[in-house]
Amino acid sequence: QVQLVESGGGLVQAGGSLRLSCAASGSIFSFNAMGWYRLAPGKQRVLVAAISSGGSTTYAGSVKGRFTISRDVAKNTVYLQMNSLKPEDTAVYYCNAEEGQYYSAMDPVRRYWGQGTQVTVSS
Repeated sequence: QVQLVESGGGLVQAGGSLRLSCAASGSIFSFNAMGWYRLAPGKQRVLVAAISSGGSTTYAGSVKGRFTISRDVAKNTVYLQMNSLKPEDTAVYYCNAEEGQYYSAMDPVRRYWGQGTQVTVSS
């Protein structure tokens, strides 16, 4: 089974930086994409950033220009560099990975989640 383990969360003052890491292990062939979601108190879980196997990236509008997602394919690890952090960024951040093929019965899409890492930004 695939397991995702996040690290790098913590407490930081507004304007500071953190780098989150997500390492994948288990029965991995390849991932179509990996990304980060976050869940803030009283909010829905939302996509923060994602990166495809081809290297294309997408970001939530609220973090674009401040966060950068990257991936080390050899290490099966994805990173989220978070700069200029704001109190609104406070949330539990979850790593996500996807493998398989859309509309394929032989290799259907599968998604995996990490346990989450807490990021707290003080004002």
